[in-house]
Amino acid sequence: MKAIRYTFPALLASVAFAQTAARPEFEVASIRPAAPLNNSAKIGFHIDGAQLTYTSVSLKDLIQSAYELKNYQVVCPDFVASDRYDVAAKIPAGGNREQVRPMLQALLEDRFKLKSHRETKDFPVYALVVAKGGLKLKESAPATESDAAPGRGNVNVTAMGGPNGVSVDLGKGAYFTFANNKLEAGKIELSRFADVLARFMDRPVVDMTEAKGLYDIKLDFTPEDYTAMLVRSAIAAGVSLPPQALKALEMGSGDSLGTALQLVGLKLESRKAPLPVLVVDHMEKSPTEN
Repeated sequence: MKAIRYTFPALLASVAFAQTAARPEFEVASIRPAAPLNNSAKIGFHIDGAQLTYTSVSLKDLIQSAYELKNYQVVCPDFVASDRYDVAAKIPAGGNREQVRPMLQALLEDRFKLKSHRETKDFPVYALVVAKGGLKLKESAPATESDAAPGRGNVNVTAMGGPNGVSVDLGKGAYFTFANNKLEAGKIELSRFADVLARFMDRPVVDMTEAKGLYDIKLDFTPEDYTAMLVRSAIAAGVSLPPQALKALEMGSGDSLGTALQLVGLKLESRKAPLPVLVVDHMEKSPTEN
């Protein structure tokens, strides 16, 4: 199952007299080839204080996290999406959440010699829009002191996925789970919820609701639709599935997803939209030594 990655706000730093601050880097980072994936594999990451650990992730996964992109926004050679690694890194003393992305960028550029450029491409997408009758979601309760988890540092996020579903703690009370024939999310923006849905769909999902609040959401699916969504996510993650698992795609109709969204005042519409992409021009298959 595909790991659900959490990406962080950009850090643009400069100092007086037009001098650019030193690029933030991990204090130390170990990169090793991961064990081959199978249908029982678990993929994910954990950031707790100064320790960051990625388990069985592709270079494409790391690029997505480093540059705050979705899967479809990375155009790359096949090995970038298929070769997998275990990464363990230490954030320097005083490091914070905003520095994790540029640290990952530095890791990819230094250890894998990543070179890339940006473009815009047209994609078939699902637009997440407010259904007729209006939005039927209630805004989440305000964050509490316990949600903020004082004393645990600025970096503390967990995401794990496996054959039984996905669980992601986004911090400050925000989370989502995909398991037991349902998707549940708490204190989540609809723009992020659209990203969550996209992980289990056959095309990107773009938020066009214009809703700005944080919401608690629960969607129930038929077992057939749930399994089909789980299989799509596994395929996108590069998991090798047996033929009988792939047949689950034919069993899911998607009707229960449409019904579940309608109950909360949302729907998906097929559209085309220009979206930014990052094109990998060069990347080494093996990292420089740890």
